[in-house]
Amino acid sequence: MNIKETLTTLPQYVLPHHALSGMMSKLTHSENRILKNLFINQVIRHYGVNMDEAREQDINAFKSFNHFFTRELKPGIRPINNEQGVIACPADGTVSQAGSLTDGKIFQAKGKSFTAAELLGGSPERAQPFNNGLFTTIYLAPKDYHRLHMPLTGTLTEMVHIPGRLFSVNTATTRSVPGLFARNERVAVLFDTEAGPMALVLVGAIFVSSIETVWHGVVTPPSITSMQSWHYQDNAPTLEIGREMGRFNMGSTVIVLFGKDKVQWDAEFQANKVVKLGEKIGRVII
Repeated sequence: MNIKETLTTLPQYVLPHHALSGMMSKLTHSENRILKNLFINQVIRHYGVNMDEAREQDINAFKSFNHFFTRELKPGIRPINNEQGVIACPADGTVSQAGSLTDGKIFQAKGKSFTAAELLGGSPERAQPFNNGLFTTIYLAPKDYHRLHMPLTGTLTEMVHIPGRLFSVNTATTRSVPGLFARNERVAVLFDTEAGPMALVLVGAIFVSSIETVWHGVVTPPSITSMQSWHYQDNAPTLEIGREMGRFNMGSTVIVLFGKDKVQWDAEFQANKVVKLGEKIGRVII
């Protein structure tokens, strides 16, 4: 960790993460036309948002900044690779890491890792199917499309809302804060798929004003002080590969987990690769 990363990270330990995120939520949901248009224009210019890909391109049509931030894409702009056995990328973003869960540990950055059990709410039973399996961590930047889609067709089994802090998930903080993704507030969703159990973990971050899923709606806020879980048995929804499963209201990170000897990542699917929703990132091998 260099001096710049230290100066970026240390103040975050004392910031009132949830209070700041609550204030950001009010700002991003404001329907004041002047305010939301100013905010939208600044983000488009600063981050280079490609509005040519958006279904709606007139910023006046967005009722709030959050409506813009979670914008739909034009139909067909992200074709889903749904060939037999293909794993489709769940989001636009950049691969932070991709690899194996060695002895249940997930690599975060140089010298730092956390366990699948910690990530999934402290449950060894929930984490056991993923031991020595594969994982990937994908970071969604402010310019990216912020809806998440299914990498494989899956039947929902459980959703867990896990309380925590809201550190930034940028590169400097990821390199600096131990166990970052297992410390931040997050929503873990488990599915049964043709490759066995699959977990999608939607990790919150500073200024991420909410996380929601298509079957539940908004999960957070409110933030919670103890873990909450939902089990799905009768009439559990099945979501097809490529279908939207959730979204970040402001940007963050998604982590995908598979079990041992169930899937393999493509050779070029590795850290720092820029990825697009729907493209092939791996294949089921069972």
